Amino acid sequence: MINIIFPDGSIRQYNKGVNSYDIALSISEGLARNVFAAMVGNEMWDIERPIYEDAKIRLITWNDTEGKHVFWHTSAHLMAEAIEILYPGVKFGIGPSIETGFYYDVDFLDYTISSDDFKKIEDKMLELASGKQPVIRKEVTKSDAINYFEKKGDEYKVELIQDLEDGTITFYQSGDFVDLCRGPHLPNMGFIKAIKLLNLAGAYWRGDEKRKQLTRIYGVTFPKKKELDEYLLLLEEAKKRDHRKLGKEMELFTFSQKVGVGLPIWLPKGAALRERLENFLKKVQKDYGYQQVICPHIGHVELYKTSGHYQKYGADSFRPITTPQEGEEFFLKPMNCPHHCEIYASKPHSYKDLPIRIAEFGTVYRYEQSGELHGLTRVRGFTQDDAHIFCTPEQLEEEFCKVIDIVLYIFKTLEFNEFVAQISLRDSNNREKYIGSDDNWEKAENAIINAAKKRNLNTFIEIGEAAFYGPKLDFMVKDAIGRKWQLGTIQVDYNLPERFDLEYIGSDNLKHRPVMIHRAPFGSMERFVAVLIEHTSGNFPLWLTPNQAIVLPISDKYQQYAEVVSKKLSQLDIRVTIDDRSEKTGKKIRDAEVQKIPYMIIVGEKEMNENTLSIRQHGVGDLGAMTVETFVALIDSKIKELLVIN
Repeated sequence: MINIIFPDGSIRQYNKGVNSYDIALSISEGLARNVFAAMVGNEMWDIERPIYEDAKIRLITWNDTEGKHVFWHTSAHLMAEAIEILYPGVKFGIGPSIETGFYYDVDFLDYTISSDDFKKIEDKMLELASGKQPVIRKEVTKSDAINYFEKKGDEYKVELIQDLEDGTITFYQSGDFVDLCRGPHLPNMGFIKAIKLLNLAGAYWRGDEKRKQLTRIYGVTFPKKKELDEYLLLLEEAKKRDHRKLGKEMELFTFSQKVGVGLPIWLPKGAALRERLENFLKKVQKDYGYQQVICPHIGHVELYKTSGHYQKYGADSFRPITTPQEGEEFFLKPMNCPHHCEIYASKPHSYKDLPIRIAEFGTVYRYEQSGELHGLTRVRGFTQDDAHIFCTPEQLEEEFCKVIDIVLYIFKTLEFNEFVAQISLRDSNNREKYIGSDDNWEKAENAIINAAKKRNLNTFIEIGEAAFYGPKLDFMVKDAIGRKWQLGTIQVDYNLPERFDLEYIGSDNLKHRPVMIHRAPFGSMERFVAVLIEHTSGNFPLWLTPNQAIVLPISDKYQQYAEVVSKKLSQLDIRVTIDDRSEKTGKKIRDAEVQKIPYMIIVGEKEMNENTLSIRQHGVGDLGAMTVETFVALIDSKIKELLVIN
């Protein structure tokens, strides 16, 4: 007999060799019908895989995030099986699950494939799924695995296998389709009831632009058609909120091939919006004792060798900038922390000086492949709302809590009301990914866990997601239509102070190492604005929006009065423009609605004679006539309602 320990701490005994399905069945038939996989210890297992030793177990269903990934990973195999039947001889790259759905990279050889072919692939997938064919796991030797795919002529799988260790390789088979895969998978394809293939994209094999471009097919599946229908409605809403579409319509930002892909250009309205966000955070930071600094956009290669970033991320940086001086190399700044370490090191410090909090809206540059770029969310040049706190070990937890308070204040002000915090720890079984001593890692991880508890955060732990120099706390925010975004990060770092030989003189008159906290509540200005656009559908908070009002004279006769109104409002700090085009008022109103301008001020003969304004609110309609003073009071009161008062 073996002991199976459940998440609530209860223990049941089972015969050695029991599998997760039988364990679920012993609890209830309903659970057994819905279980997809199981977390056995720290590993995800297929439900039919036998367990021979005492183990902690958590049964996984569709309601679990892991369950959805098992479902979608299996769906990728189902799609590959259907494609292999419809297009004999094709070759397969990788086919993982992603946040919502899955994809598979396929070499279609001489076949022509387009979205017009999706329907027949979907139909074949549904036909295969309806047969409830089992998904069978098989352990294979490295030589047998290579032989299988060499005979099949699939050089992509052979290359993947060559990177694996013998004794760790598994195949999964459904019908006649066999794939190299770690698993786990659904026990059979019958769970998959609703299928939609979404789009095609090009993807270079292993992300290398010098290698062949494969066809990446994206899809999503669900256990019920109703859930697919709801998801497709969500996709339609997401299209309407797409920050690339709205950013263009609202004239916030643009891109230029001549400037370079992935390098956003902020237009006047977008620059003003971004400036208000920066000023908002600068005020918060000032209240918390931060000092602003400005660093160069480049740094000497030795700076990044000292920090360790060169060794870890050199391949993701732009190529070095050389000078006429032989052997002299600079890099476009890929991160701000090494520069800030040098600011700290520029003069001696006592324990009485600490904590030192320095902040910078620092623009950094990282090479992203062109196929991975996406609007403002994935770019090659972006500005981080970066800050670094240098403190004593005794101050660490309190300082970390204060940073959490800043993040929570920002979320509350901008109405990001649903979020969880991910505690990202290192993988102790893969220590070569990280720098620093076990003792420092343990202290850093405990500080984050304790601070999160003190602030009553809803947290979950992810092993292996730490930065190479330290653990971190990442905030996962849900937007208005339920999508998850990573916004804001706080990291604890004992290692960079060591590498830069940073010191302070303690109360014992001896030299000590400070601890470093990295933090970026927005993350990057580009990504944050993109998420904010999609969260609000472009209807920004009144204090933040580029134009708070627009004056619409109903004909050229009232242009002068419109200018008087605009000047008065501007003097009272209302952001206002005039639509002086010779267009009908209805068109002007429609255009103002598209631009998401909160208030439209319509002026004609009646308004001019009575010295009033006719006010229309975006998305609401007519508010009636009022004086300039009444309108300004209305806006002021709305802003006070929206801005959270500390």
